[in-house]
Amino acid sequence: MKFVLTLLGVMFLTGCQAMDPLSGAGDPHARWWQLGFVAPAYMTVWVETAAVEDVHGKLIERISSGVAPTSQPEDGTESARGWNRVGTDGMPAIGAALPRRVFVRWQSIVEARTYRAWVDIPDEARQVMHDSTARRCPERPEEPSKYSAGLTLGLAPGGVIRAWVRDSCYRPIKVARGQAEVEPLGPYQGQNEGRYAYKISEESKRYIERFGIPYGSW
Repeated sequence: MKFVLTLLGVMFLTGCQAMDPLSGAGDPHARWWQLGFVAPAYMTVWVETAAVEDVHGKLIERISSGVAPTSQPEDGTESARGWNRVGTDGMPAIGAALPRRVFVRWQSIVEARTYRAWVDIPDEARQVMHDSTARRCPERPEEPSKYSAGLTLGLAPGGVIRAWVRDSCYRPIKVARGQAEVEPLGPYQGQNEGRYAYKISEESKRYIERFGIPYGSW
């Protein structure tokens, strides 16, 4: 009897997909969504810690830390202005339902300053995250839906925060912005004698000497 019920369930799911070719219900998916970070070119960022409060009010701490992906193109242009790239990779938010808000504390290496902030994630962002795995890209219906939903935070000098999610076709959609405050205790909340995770790189020094830090462009 159990086998028959399982078979009927599979047949029902297959039938639903046949009626809706964009359904991602039968595609493989990760159990958890991912939280990632990105920084403008040359503006090195070290994430000390990140946490998530999900839609059920559950707080998941220490989800991620480390260097935020960035670039140093050395192409002679003002490549640090604006957001030219939004990463897709991140760490799984294990144990968290979709996010209500995200906390991040990070070091802006080029400023030798530490910031902290909570960023509120709106309903429309969660809807895109849900749909990105529940639905296949209409431009490529033959391909499986996204394996994992994701949220990316852009962290820039001045404490600027931007948030993006990606739709079912992997296109980034800006969904939130925030302004961090300076962490009064400094790097590692005063537990590392004021030392930062990195020294400013020679590439970043050369860029800033030529173009400066493009405050207001993010």
